[in-house]
Amino acid sequence: MSMFDEYKKLIDEASHRIYAVAKRTDLDHVPQLSLRHQNNIWLKREDQQPVFSYKLRGAYNMIASLPAAERARGVITASAGNHAQGVAMATQRLHIKATIVMPKTTPDIKIDAVKRMDADVILHGSTYDDAKDYALNMSHETGLCYVPPYDHPLIIAGQATVGVELLEQHPGTPDIIFVPVGGGGLIAGIAAYIRDKCPDIAVIGVEPDEAPCMHQALKAGERVVLDKIGIFADGAAVKQAGAENYRIVKELVDEILLVSVDEICASVKAIFEDTRSIPEPAGALALAGLKQYVAREKIKNKELVAIFSGANVNFDRLRHIAELAALGENQEALISIMIPERPGSFRHLCHDLGPRLITEFNYRYADNNDAYVFVGVQLKQGIEEKDKLLNNLKAKGYKVTDLSSDTIAKMHIRHMVGGHAPQAENEIIYRFEFPERSGALLHFLTTMGERWNISLFHYRNHGAAYGRVLIGFQVKQEEQGEFLQFVDTLGIPYWDERDNPAYQTFLR
Repeated sequence: MSMFDEYKKLIDEASHRIYAVAKRTDLDHVPQLSLRHQNNIWLKREDQQPVFSYKLRGAYNMIASLPAAERARGVITASAGNHAQGVAMATQRLHIKATIVMPKTTPDIKIDAVKRMDADVILHGSTYDDAKDYALNMSHETGLCYVPPYDHPLIIAGQATVGVELLEQHPGTPDIIFVPVGGGGLIAGIAAYIRDKCPDIAVIGVEPDEAPCMHQALKAGERVVLDKIGIFADGAAVKQAGAENYRIVKELVDEILLVSVDEICASVKAIFEDTRSIPEPAGALALAGLKQYVAREKIKNKELVAIFSGANVNFDRLRHIAELAALGENQEALISIMIPERPGSFRHLCHDLGPRLITEFNYRYADNNDAYVFVGVQLKQGIEEKDKLLNNLKAKGYKVTDLSSDTIAKMHIRHMVGGHAPQAENEIIYRFEFPERSGALLHFLTTMGERWNISLFHYRNHGAAYGRVLIGFQVKQEEQGEFLQFVDTLGIPYWDERDNPAYQTFLR
């Protein structure tokens, strides 16, 4: 008997239970992606669920399995998005009282969606972990059944029905199935089913490189807690993989790939172009991993399936995703170029850039000798074209720096090129991720008091639960230890960017 045989019965029961509320979603062949990547590519369309993500499957499966006494007391969970909506719809359909704890940073669109399904919403803390701790404590005190987002056999079995459907729907047999990974519920369920039915099919997980909890767990040989995570792909932003999920994944999954924010954005765009549906960042993870794998392994004419896991994206985020999609597809390059500060220099530079579309051109006078320009250039032939362009510019005597992968350049500098500030003595530069809630900046400034002057500030709203902020401070050498203690006490992610080449070139 296999160590995972117990899941056969659980998955079979889930397959007969969940369609009281969940939908059997399509497996769509995507022709443009297939042609571009020279493989037959299929998307499993979990964006078609009533709550626009697969999370409804596991939530309903567990809640519908509860004994009558537990149902009567009600359930509680913590979530900032898709799981919350899955629990809310499941309990509404089953006439069970639900309490859902959500971080205060949760966008109103998600809070309102949960409230519309008659769940009671409690806003607590700034992060999912804050909300989870509060929900667990409330569960112990009140007797409400806690419904976890991924770490439970019934949740895993419910998510496994995605794998059941796609095997039935595919006209042949897939060669590889790519699955997004957060806490691991979806990939554990799919792997448990696929390995039993078709052991020759490879199952590959895909995580954001800024939240690689399952990847790091497999590397360490045990579950680890990440010190900090990026939450761009908020549906997969988890600090620690689930215990049961890790147990299954370490035995049954072939590999976990890590993809960048740029790669995710490029895949959001690619899915839109083939389906006219817009995935949330976590919803495009699997395709981003598929594209990375095809490029790495040089495979052709294979049957590849990617799970399009969700489409709960805030409209405000689309601007940010669109900005990064071209970089993720290597269809744009961001370049710093030094030119002589004299009449005609711009004309000569434009001539040397060749017949390419200039996506942006930023410049600010600094002195009488040299000028740095920040240039965006459209590429039609990807990295090879970019490398050729950079080499040609260097051969013509330009000092050139490729900033296409520089976070500061992409998020901030391209929107604020304004010249140097030599009068800003003792300036140090830090990047922060603030919780996107009323009063966050005021709290920061109040905590800092009047100890250090702010010499630079740039913030943009990306429609996410957090805001990216670039701040310059004037801090004397002897006070830098005290300053570091200050930022450590804030409890928010930060990065020291004083050596960043984009900052040094355009703003220092």
